[in-house]
Amino acid sequence: MKLVATLPHKKYPIFIERGILQQLGSLLTEIWSPRKIAVVSDHHVAPLYQERIIRQLEAAGFRTAAFQVPAGESSKSWKTAVRLYRALTNNQFTRSDGVLALGGGVVGDLAGFIASTYMRGIAYIQVPTSLLAQVDSSVGGKTAINLDTAKNIVGTFHQPDAVFIDPDTLQTLPQRFLCEGYAEIVKMSALEGETFWQMTGEVHHPQDIVTQAEPLIHQSIAYKTKIVCKDEKEAGLRQVLNFGHTIGHAIELLSNGALAHGEAISIGMVQITQCFKDYGLTKHGTLDGLVQRLQQTGLPLKSTLMNTADFYRQIINDKKNHGGRLTLVYLKAPGQPAMHSIPISQAEFFFTGKKSLKSE
Repeated sequence: MKLVATLPHKKYPIFIERGILQQLGSLLTEIWSPRKIAVVSDHHVAPLYQERIIRQLEAAGFRTAAFQVPAGESSKSWKTAVRLYRALTNNQFTRSDGVLALGGGVVGDLAGFIASTYMRGIAYIQVPTSLLAQVDSSVGGKTAINLDTAKNIVGTFHQPDAVFIDPDTLQTLPQRFLCEGYAEIVKMSALEGETFWQMTGEVHHPQDIVTQAEPLIHQSIAYKTKIVCKDEKEAGLRQVLNFGHTIGHAIELLSNGALAHGEAISIGMVQITQCFKDYGLTKHGTLDGLVQRLQQTGLPLKSTLMNTADFYRQIINDKKNHGGRLTLVYLKAPGQPAMHSIPISQAEFFFTGKKSLKSE
């Protein structure tokens, strides 16, 4: 399967094919001229794929340098970014060279951020190996690192030159992280509705995610690409992709690593839908359908971290806080996303049901 992201100033291919990593070197010659490539990976993914891919790239005429960062969200930091900048400089990378992000969402966000800022921007390729990255973060050009007070608060929009998605990499993914990636698939299906929503309703076990990986990935990426191509810089429509993320990002940070990103987003989607159902804006049955899809793969639905003082401090630092107002994404029904803005000062009253929407 192949999709094409067509943006106002750039167009790039998105390949979805089992075994495509075995062809990466030759495929890259059709996209990049001979150059030096920094292959950035983490300590979990690198032993599985990095050496094999480097051999392919070098056989295809590219020069390479391998870099590894610790696995996990803590690598999306200034400290790691500076270490990679210095490594690129020490290896004499120039504007005509490139970066290849080999790994999950953390590696993709970090390597993309490095590529977008090193020498004011060099080319990069996304090779996502986790389901979460394959269905979401590898496409759309968002790059970022974290600060202690907020997730993804420092970042850029920098589109890749291509994305190569190989569902075979899911065979080495622990079940927990397979399921956390599935949370983003459920999110996309809830936003798209119709056939895609029906498709996720037919997933009853984590193994179903693997057997149905290609169509699930394709549907997710097709939906996200459609949204991104209409609103690259998240000025309007693209904000719907933040469904579940305002709550999710806050509790993910507060969990100190106990919650994976997709697990936090699962909780965020359920809780925001419950909230808008209570306000009478979400159609009956929508919450039940969402809960059913997430429960089938054992994803969490609630957290004691919500509605604490620390939770509301994280909400204040959310990127969706614009001029003292917070934009919340919710579902009127599957396939009918909507947005509602509240004063950030009223967030606690809103989430606990103590404030009427009519007073906004």
